[in-house]
Amino acid sequence: MVKIVEVSSDTNIGGAGKCLLTLLREIDRNEFDVEVILPKQSLLKPHVKDLGINVTEVDGIADKSLDFAAIGRLVRVLRAIKPDLVHTHASMSARIAARLIGAKIVYTRHSVFEPSPKISKGMGKILNGMVNNASSDGIIAVAEAAKDNLVKTGVSSRKIEVILNGVSPVKEAEEKEIPKLYKRFGIKNGEKIVSVIARLEDIKGHEYFIDAADILLKRGINAKFVIAGTGSYEDTLKEKVKAMGLEDDVIFTGFIPDVGSLLNITYIQVNASYGTEATSLALLEGMSLGIPAVVSDFGGNPGVIHDGENGFVVRKQDAVRLAEALEKLLCDEELYGEMSLRAGKIFYEEFTAKAMTDKTEELYRRVLKIRKGE
Repeated sequence: MVKIVEVSSDTNIGGAGKCLLTLLREIDRNEFDVEVILPKQSLLKPHVKDLGINVTEVDGIADKSLDFAAIGRLVRVLRAIKPDLVHTHASMSARIAARLIGAKIVYTRHSVFEPSPKISKGMGKILNGMVNNASSDGIIAVAEAAKDNLVKTGVSSRKIEVILNGVSPVKEAEEKEIPKLYKRFGIKNGEKIVSVIARLEDIKGHEYFIDAADILLKRGINAKFVIAGTGSYEDTLKEKVKAMGLEDDVIFTGFIPDVGSLLNITYIQVNASYGTEATSLALLEGMSLGIPAVVSDFGGNPGVIHDGENGFVVRKQDAVRLAEALEKLLCDEELYGEMSLRAGKIFYEEFTAKAMTDKTEELYRRVLKIRKGE
């Protein structure tokens, strides 16, 4: 049996943590014996343990990539576990420790953002490339844009494999539950809901979503616009909505532990990010229910939403184009129906949890130079 250690530095459960949990749920336990290393008090711990997987907590890795003091601790833990391969999620400390004990190394780049000139030009690029190439045997980029970011910083394209995120499909609510869900969010039963599910940060583009909502409402489009999530930009966004007089039409839900409850009554999803976006798990979950989306052309969005097929891709930071695309879907039921069918089809062809896990397992085998079943 192949011994795998997954290392995450996350204390909260974000997109990377959700992807890790999905991988742990789906991985073939008959072939791979998996353990997990987490920082102390990580919210991921109980979820991992519920899967029957051993967790070791290590000081000094919480929410940071590199801590020299943590490397020694990780070396001791890894020597005790004796893994064949260490898969890290945002932990350079774990990569160094894995190299020191002679294990193979895979790491996943979960984010997409324009790299700093300090590591994408001149000597900085050369040094960054040397470090990352030396500290990995295989690299997973969760979007083509993530791969492009890595290559710009000197990482060898030969080591990078694009493996798109996958999720389990959202359970479709029973018909009798739908009116209760509308009531829960303070919306009249049957109203068309346009939702954006993302952290409330300035780079997520919520202000353009609000401006697009204002444009559509002034055109007489009957819809409700829902913003789900929390973050440092929440007060700013609420002040904007109040100043525009949109409090009855733009609804803030706060954090929703069961995103499927909102998705089950969502008509269209929006992702307006312009600063960081890999593969939005919320978009994938919506697609599993046949929900089309309108997204910005930033990061991994165009890899999820195929323009004109399961939604529309519009120029980032452009509320007018966003409103125009939403209006097409809100007002053309035939077009909406076609895109809804394609959304479900594309999800089951490309973005299932099994598809992501199968490709990850195959990368493990390739790095370890083994065949399935050996």
